[in-house]
Amino acid sequence: MNRWKTVLLALAVAVPAGAFPAATAAASPAPAPAPPAQAPEPIRDQETQPVYSRADALTETVFVEVAGVDSDADGRPDRVAVDIMRPKETASGLKVPVIMEASPYYAGGNDVANHVVDLDGSDPAGMEYRRNKFRDLQQDMFGQDGDPSAARAIAPPFRGYYDNYFVPRGYAIALVENIGSGRATGCPTTGLPNETAGPKAAIDWLNGRAKGFDAAGNEIRAEWSTGNVGMIGVSYNGTLPNAVAATGVKGLKAIVPIAAISSWYDYYRANGGVLAPGGYQGEDADVLARYVLTRENGQEVCGALMDAIERDQDRVTGDYSRFWHERNYLPDARKVRAGVFLVHGLNDWNVKTKQAVQWWDALGERGVPRKIWLHQGAHFNPFNFAQRNAEWLRQLHRWFDYHLYGLRNGILDEPQADVEYGPGQWAQHAAWPLPGTRDVRLRMSAGSGGQNGTLGPERGRGHAVESFVDQSTRTAEQLAENVTTTDPNRLAYLSAPLTRDARLSGTPKVSVRAAFKSGRSPYLTALLVDYGTDARAYGQVVYGPDPVCYGQGVPGDTGCARLAEHVTQTAPFKIITRGWLDVRNRHSAARTELLREGRFYDFDFDLQPGDYVVKAGHRLGVVLLSTDRDFTLRLPAGTNVSVEPGESSVVLPLVGGRSALG
Repeated sequence: MNRWKTVLLALAVAVPAGAFPAATAAASPAPAPAPPAQAPEPIRDQETQPVYSRADALTETVFVEVAGVDSDADGRPDRVAVDIMRPKETASGLKVPVIMEASPYYAGGNDVANHVVDLDGSDPAGMEYRRNKFRDLQQDMFGQDGDPSAARAIAPPFRGYYDNYFVPRGYAIALVENIGSGRATGCPTTGLPNETAGPKAAIDWLNGRAKGFDAAGNEIRAEWSTGNVGMIGVSYNGTLPNAVAATGVKGLKAIVPIAAISSWYDYYRANGGVLAPGGYQGEDADVLARYVLTRENGQEVCGALMDAIERDQDRVTGDYSRFWHERNYLPDARKVRAGVFLVHGLNDWNVKTKQAVQWWDALGERGVPRKIWLHQGAHFNPFNFAQRNAEWLRQLHRWFDYHLYGLRNGILDEPQADVEYGPGQWAQHAAWPLPGTRDVRLRMSAGSGGQNGTLGPERGRGHAVESFVDQSTRTAEQLAENVTTTDPNRLAYLSAPLTRDARLSGTPKVSVRAAFKSGRSPYLTALLVDYGTDARAYGQVVYGPDPVCYGQGVPGDTGCARLAEHVTQTAPFKIITRGWLDVRNRHSAARTELLREGRFYDFDFDLQPGDYVVKAGHRLGVVLLSTDRDFTLRLPAGTNVSVEPGESSVVLPLVGGRSALG
């Protein structure tokens, strides 16, 4: 029996003929009629129940007018296309809340070449890193069934799990094809307010504050909607909930941003330097905008705007500017009135962990109700984890029930944080970073006798200067791998073997006193490394052969999916986290300052946040280099970087503080 379906059993009382002697039967009163069958309860024990039919659900498409926004300058307000699925009972008076996923990806994407990053001329065509981003991300975002653009061509676009699981529980599903994509009008802008205004307008329409039309131009009202909306999505689809929540729109009660962006600057830049999303060297704001520009006559209508994005994003200085400030949702965290259930992969180097943690912190400062999941995957939907699928659905269900139905189910009384601290090893915690976490400073000391340097609590004696020469052909992993010897292209500082497991929870920081000369690379890159052989997760997964059923199915949409397990790799080291600085921006990401060649300066910057266990017997390492081949621009080799290790250190957020190191 499908465990997600409700079975109603009615007890019928019947008296078989001849069961009693004729005289007795004649003298007996007529049997009482059977009681009418009771309708299944839509809410029981403070939880919505799967009493509605996915097979009988109603679907419609509404084109919602985005009042006050005309990003394609055609003299008419932009519109977004909203595909809706709702229980059939909404046609006869039932009012339900809405779970919404807005996306620029439903219509697929264009083939767009990334920018050249080999500025030394070694790859002038930029072909090495020309990749179709959509094909890489579709499985993580939409599940094992694959390409939603193909799904749109052959079937309604409700291919995820929301309809199978939540429609039977009394929710409507709304998929918003956002500005500049598919059937929408307007132009995409990679994070500007016109994009945010699309799903916001859909929420306004659900609350009677905006106009919506059918394909024939007839105005439609959402009389079936309670006005309560929750937004959810992965990647860009998870970024839009952050952006919309930051407007403070009324009716948006809850969001679930998964692998989402909170500041577009931190997606394409870092501390004044041009930086790539992991795996997509050379991508930038203009590439993404052109990629999702799938509306009719898109290039003709929006081409000039795409060119302006390419110009204004500034791949020369990498400075934070008005262009990026307009794409930063953090200053508006004070406006958020929705509860936030945040999810991020600790091995996500596409949308890096800083995006989640800085949003988490900003929301916490303002007292926003929040929960967080941190997992060992990469750019990944937690629904797809086989081990954690049922718990994900349980918590997500309760999150929406609480915020959209107002059910007092205690979800906010549960532990605030679910953290996967090792492959398949989960624990719940009262807060994140973990309670008891304190910053511990470890100092770098110069090596001697041809050995790498050391990392420890005490400042090294004497004054020493160590140097390396920048190169752009080897990756950070290759430079960090062999620490049994020194390397002319990096410096390494290692701790003594740990006497007990040590857990990092939060944001590490480095301080490096260094001088740059004889070259063009402005980057200073720091790696925090776990040295010790172990089987670790790096973000790869493998899908099981047998589907797991999670909701009501219909022909072509079974309500089942194959789920994933981590792939672990045994290796002698792992880069825990890393960070980057354009040294010309040592005071501010918004201001480039030329440095005097050969002069020493103090450079302070954060590494990407994380949650990681370094096991007893392993050693912690800090590796310093300049060009990070997979992330930074690649300038001509030869920049000489000198470091004063005695004036350099790393600050680690350790659970238990200094005692964690033994």
